[in-house]
Amino acid sequence: MNFLIGRFVKDRENTMDQQVRAAYGTLGSVTGMVLNLLLAGMKMLLGVLTGSLAVTADGVNNLSDAGGSLVALLAVRMAQKPYDEDHPFGHGRIEYLGALAVGCLIAVFGVELLGTGIKSIFEPRALTVSVLSMVLMVLGALVKMWMWRFYTHIGKKTDNPTMLAAGQDSLSDAVSTGAVVLSLGVVLLFGWPVDGYMGVLVSLLVLKAAWDVLRDTVNRLLGGKPDKEVGNQILRLLEKYPEILGVHDFVLHDYGPGRSMASIHAEVSAESNIIEIHEVIDRAEREITREMHLPICIHMDPIVTADAETEKAREYMEHVLAKMEPPLKLHDFRRVPGEKQINLIFDVLLPAYVKDVKTLEKQIDQAARDMDARHNCVIQFDRDYFSREE
Repeated sequence: MNFLIGRFVKDRENTMDQQVRAAYGTLGSVTGMVLNLLLAGMKMLLGVLTGSLAVTADGVNNLSDAGGSLVALLAVRMAQKPYDEDHPFGHGRIEYLGALAVGCLIAVFGVELLGTGIKSIFEPRALTVSVLSMVLMVLGALVKMWMWRFYTHIGKKTDNPTMLAAGQDSLSDAVSTGAVVLSLGVVLLFGWPVDGYMGVLVSLLVLKAAWDVLRDTVNRLLGGKPDKEVGNQILRLLEKYPEILGVHDFVLHDYGPGRSMASIHAEVSAESNIIEIHEVIDRAEREITREMHLPICIHMDPIVTADAETEKAREYMEHVLAKMEPPLKLHDFRRVPGEKQINLIFDVLLPAYVKDVKTLEKQIDQAARDMDARHNCVIQFDRDYFSREE
């Protein structure tokens, strides 16, 4: 595996570079096409010689996998197109469409195989099985296991969803081929006609692989949870700056693998020199962009740190929110005193699953009045788009 990658991918550790990602994707796709075509030819020939539906179906599956590799190759190459007037963020999401196409191909084959397998159960055919055919099928399963490792290695290294989809498919193929070998062994040893049952089993495994691929890909297209590793790395880089007192409203915008953008609000002292703190924010933006190849926009939120009454009220409300179920966090806290009323103005980060906002708001307001009857909470509820994981 490493020899193959080293032979065809230059600067292979620089996976943030789009040209390197394209080289990985091209290598994986072309390797998949060649191996799947060889396996398809071998298995379809064995299917004809043995009369086995399961063997023939496994060969057709490999043929569809070769088509999937072609789709993956096209997706990788098209995703490298630069931005244009109609696509200012580039064409990176084409890789997600490629993974979606691979998932659909797997699903179509699974449905067809399921119908054929059920028919074979009621209309079994005589099989001609040899030790050679079984050895060749075992060899095919081993090749598929290698392809699973190869695709998964490339997919994880370059965050390529199409390669990961192909890896998942190869793993299900290896298991499917093992089931076919088992059915041939049963026929060879006992003469039992289990070919149709194994065909149905193979189809269910293929459909499971299709479901996993389609679910994960559609989730990314719809804007699922952001990449935790990327998000946590950004937060760790921001922690290096003592002038940044806290962060919130962190959003990762996904425009395709390796093409993300980010935005975040950074709390800074209201007493700071505006020119100096702006230079700090600029420096943080440049460092993150340079280190992670990820553009980021940091918005400054000034907070009062020198007023004792404000600090006392803020700490009290932070304690109240931390004790709630679920535990909550606040930011952008301000205290505006008046003659008969003291407004506490702040934002609260709200997990996506919390729906009853009005009841929650009443509970928070009552807790503030327990501290001082003059308190009146003015709360802006924000959705928590990124929850940090250590």
